[in-house]
Amino acid sequence: MELLIRPNGHVRCLDDEALDLFRFGPPQIFRASRVEPDARGQWFADLIESHSPVLGPFSQRSAALEAEREWFQQQLFSEGGVPNVSSS
Repeated sequence: MELLIRPNGHVRCLDDEALDLFRFGPPQIFRASRVEPDARGQWFADLIESHSPVLGPFSQRSAALEAEREWFQQQLFSEGGVPNVSSS
């Protein structure tokens, strides 16, 4: 698990349960996407909740989950970072 610690002390990461985030204080956890099948059984990673693209189609859910993880990991550590996700 990789953590992005900003100068203001905020920590961002993709939670994979490898680390107890409560050790750092109360975390703010947001769902950033949805991985769901369409009517034909093709899987998509819909990143719309984080103002990002829809990835897919994939023939297996595990492939959609992996693409989702890779996309967010790249964005988290890129220059601009992952867009803020609304809690509403």
